[in-house]
Amino acid sequence: METSTRTLIFAAELVEENGTYTLLVEDVQRGGVQTTPVPKAMVDKLPTFLSALADKLNPAPPRRRW
Repeated sequence: METSTRTLIFAAELVEENGTYTLLVEDVQRGGVQTTPVPKAMVDKLPTFLSALADKLNPAPPRRRW
């Protein structure tokens, strides 16, 4: 039986403070954190962006014709 090991490479958080949004991305392996402000309009669209990314990375298999 094969076992797998999961390794955290990056960790991301989207933080809101007093109406201001900040994206924090931690490079777990190298030990660093990058931050960038994110406009509320982008925060509101985040679920759509994530869905589009998931679709792009994991496309549905083509349908078979009968």
